[in-house]
Amino acid sequence: MPPRRRYDQYCSAARALDLVGDRWTLLIVRELLAGPRRYTDLHADLPGVSTDVLASRLKDMERDGLATRRRLPPPAAANVYELTPHGARLLPVLQALGEWGQAGLGERRPTDAVRAHWFALPLLRSLAGEGVVEVTLEEGTFHLRLGALDGPAYGDGPAPGEPDAHLAMDTATCTAVGRGELSVPDAVRARRITVTGDGPLARSLREA
Repeated sequence: MPPRRRYDQYCSAARALDLVGDRWTLLIVRELLAGPRRYTDLHADLPGVSTDVLASRLKDMERDGLATRRRLPPPAAANVYELTPHGARLLPVLQALGEWGQAGLGERRPTDAVRAHWFALPLLRSLAGEGVVEVTLEEGTFHLRLGALDGPAYGDGPAPGEPDAHLAMDTATCTAVGRGELSVPDAVRARRITVTGDGPLARSLREA
């Protein structure tokens, strides 16, 4: 592979951007924070990226120790990409970047793609407690692991087991919560979020 272009500046921010400053890299990290993903799934959830660029970025991430590739055992028998522990430590970076960018989000444009699990990062900032929360929007379902110290912090699709709480809301409510314009307790009281579940986490969300 050709050598990566670098800033050659003795600065930790410059060193970090040497690894993740290329276009699409941090969005690939966003997808892999949800757990192992096949190449075809990554391409489907990164609208606008070319196959050549995606393949190049994944190779760079493998070379730089941010991601690894492995083959799942039968019956899946598919190659998947996943973050290394070093790559997974980018979660708070993406959360901070998303929080900083909320002011410029504005209204959804006709050309904007959207995936349900893209709302996971802002919701992680807004929910307290420990446990698995399943979230349903018009666009689909995703799940969060609150208080997770290892492994994926969120995932696309329903929770792999029975969640500790289930939240149902519309996209406008989820966006307002992510922007900090509406708190989860206020949205629950206003019946803009429906909470179901019998465990302590569900009860705390209903009673907050």
